[in-house]
Amino acid sequence: MYMSYKGKYRPEHPRKYKGDPTNIIYRSLWERKFMRYCDLNESVYQWQSEEFAIPYKSPLDHRYHRYFPDFFIKYIDSTGKKRIMVVEIKPAKECKMPPKNPKKRTKSWVRSIETWAINQAKWKAAEEFCADRNYEFKIMTEKELGIK
Repeated sequence: MYMSYKGKYRPEHPRKYKGDPTNIIYRSLWERKFMRYCDLNESVYQWQSEEFAIPYKSPLDHRYHRYFPDFFIKYIDSTGKKRIMVVEIKPAKECKMPPKNPKKRTKSWVRSIETWAINQAKWKAAEEFCADRNYEFKIMTEKELGIK
């Protein structure tokens, strides 16, 4: 189950954080868990949270908006190679398309369709942004975070 929870993260290794380490905000316990992973994992040598924007065109209003990915990390992989990754934390239910023809078209269903469309536009823009820079882009859900 997705649990919303907000707060400030205080890193144990503030030098690893690129940005203001006194103002790291998490918007869910899942984001907090990933922050802790970045902070404590020796292979992650630099990280930041929502510190840069990627422009994307919304399919709802056809205007450009700014997407702030959850994380930007620099790490050393298992082969010793330095890598860069942009990470988005999302519940698995937002990573699959809602039903096209539900029995009832509720407000909740409409919101899920809009969320899906906007997320797809954001993720396409992020994939292009990352491909241009030779970065990786990864969407992490409760499964990858080890949360049931």
